[in-house]
Amino acid sequence: MQFDFLKIKSPPMIGVDISSSAIKMVELSDAGRNQRCIERYVIEPLSKDAVVEGNIAKMDEVVEAMKRAWASMGTRTRHVALALPAAAVITKKIILPVTLSETDMEIQVEAEANQAIPFALDEVNLDFQVLGPSANSPEDVEVLIVASRKEKVEDRVAVAESAGLKVLVMDAEFNASQTAYEGMAHVLPDGGDGQSVALIDIGATTMHIMVFVNNVMVYSREQSFGGNQLTQEIQRRYGMSSEEAEKAKRKGKLPENYALEVLQPFTETLALEISRALQLFFSSTSYIKVDHVVLAGGCAVIPGLDEAVANRTEASTLVANPFVGMVLSSRVLAAKLAVDAPALMVACGLAMRRFDPA
Repeated sequence: MQFDFLKIKSPPMIGVDISSSAIKMVELSDAGRNQRCIERYVIEPLSKDAVVEGNIAKMDEVVEAMKRAWASMGTRTRHVALALPAAAVITKKIILPVTLSETDMEIQVEAEANQAIPFALDEVNLDFQVLGPSANSPEDVEVLIVASRKEKVEDRVAVAESAGLKVLVMDAEFNASQTAYEGMAHVLPDGGDGQSVALIDIGATTMHIMVFVNNVMVYSREQSFGGNQLTQEIQRRYGMSSEEAEKAKRKGKLPENYALEVLQPFTETLALEISRALQLFFSSTSYIKVDHVVLAGGCAVIPGLDEAVANRTEASTLVANPFVGMVLSSRVLAAKLAVDAPALMVACGLAMRRFDPA
């Protein structure tokens, strides 16, 4: 069974992010005058072992969580766009002559994929997208090849189908994040043109670093660090179970000394990790600075994190809101969305696939 990673799709559908901590769903609609409307969204928590390193470890639990999430949405739309984590996706950019027919391009892509992918081609889902003219040669185009093991794709499809949903698009998480970033880039000076921007998405277990120059991604890397470190420290300090600590962290029901003795040290450690991640970017590329840092993921709303990161990196720092400039439906509470928005980058990017030109 083949699924499009990158090809154009446009019917109404929900963006669904299966992360290590939650099922996140976003549904957008067209509000007219080139505006989008966020119709509804939901974040349905998962136990910490349900999804491990991007792999679905407890299928039944994830299916039940997806059923609950869809029911909470209160939508009739059953078509969904899903995404694979970066670790499950192999990408390669190649240069091909602009004069190639689509059939010839497919043959060339398959030949290149055969060289780049350490699996037999019948074991993978393969797709490609023409990105545009080559920077160095106007007679050529840059083509992105994307591939993933079929079993990685099929696990996610099985979860959605078992929950009564139909998968129309299978994307890559970094591609969805880029789509969401492009939708909010207008808040940056000159809309990000002439700027270098680091998007740091801090999840429960991993931190994904993406750097954009002139709004084109030039670097992408994941490293192990995330909000679970804070949960574990809460467990240790206050003698709680993992579930109790996570609930207390979400609801802010912790002792008075929490902010000073637990949260502040974690914030400083996280800012240091982000600074180190950017130093690795500088040391492995020709770039020597970033102009802006955009914080995403559940940890992005930690009070004072943006300031701590700005101090460490000497770059202007802001918290991501992929819905900035969108109309809010009556079902969406602005105050709640402001807290949840940074964690919805991937789900929002996936939901935006319905607006791809036909």
